[in-house]
Formats: sequence, C-alpha cells, structure tokens
Amino acid sequence: MAAETERKFLVKGEFRHLAAKKVRIIQTYLSVDPERTIRIRIAGREASLTVKGRPKARSITRDEWEVRIPLNDAKEMMKICLPGKVDKTRYKIPSGKHLFEVDVFHDKNEGLVIAEIELASESERFEKPAWLGEEVTGKPGYYNANLIK
Repeated sequence: MAAETERKFLVKGEFRHLAAKKVRIIQTYLSVDPERTIRIRIAGREASLTVKGRPKARSITRDEWEVRIPLNDAKEMMKICLPGKVDKTRYKIPSGKHLFEVDVFHDKNEGLVIAEIELASESERFEKPAWLGEEVTGKPGYYNANLIK
C-alpha cells in the first residue's frame, strides 16, 4: 500500500510546449463508491488496475494500490465497468524538483484541463508555474471518478 498526497489545479495558460511526454488515457471504473474507487486505465500500450481509498479526515492524503495488468485483460475488464469513461491526454511537465501531470479532457469533458502534482507530504512546498490556475483539491466534481457521470 502507498499513500498518495495529491493537489489539483485548473489550468489557465499554455503549457504544452513544456511537456516532456504525453500519452492518451482511457479509464473506466468498477466502483465509484465514496469509500473506494476501483479504476481500470489504458495509457498508450500499458494498462493498470488501481484502488483508491477515501481521503483521510481533513486531509488530501489517501491510500492507493496500483498494479500493471495485461492490456488485453484491461480491455476485457472495461466491458464490465460502470457506464461512462474518462478520455484524456496527459502531459508530463517537469517543474523544479516536481512533476505536474496535466490532463486535457476529451468527449463530454471537452474544455476541462486539470493539473495534478503528487507530493511527499501535505506540507511540502512546490513552485507554482504561471499557467497554474485555481486550486480544486478536495472538490468532488474534479475527481476523475465523478467525470464519468
């Protein structure tokens, strides 16, 4: 088990020219229960199964388990997932000693752009690039599990 401490922000400026890498991601969910989400993700030619717990009380940290699975298994599992999917392109952008993952959403979430940064602790400081907008950490409407609805 690993703890995930993540902050999310809307994006207000251009960032694509800063990307070190980009990948198309399709993800679906087996569970979007408030206590846990179970996600199947295909990112390029790789696939994973992820279980995330509810954030701890008054915290942005939550338990997370992620394992790689065969691509064909992921495709089959997606057939039994809940209705809806998240389709996005992820840009990986180095910033100081951190890495931002900026998701540009497609289909019904077209126009939404969210940047995420994983931190070692909730108090860890990081450089905020000029293209970073309003923080939306903890706002349920910006969780990927809610974007399938």
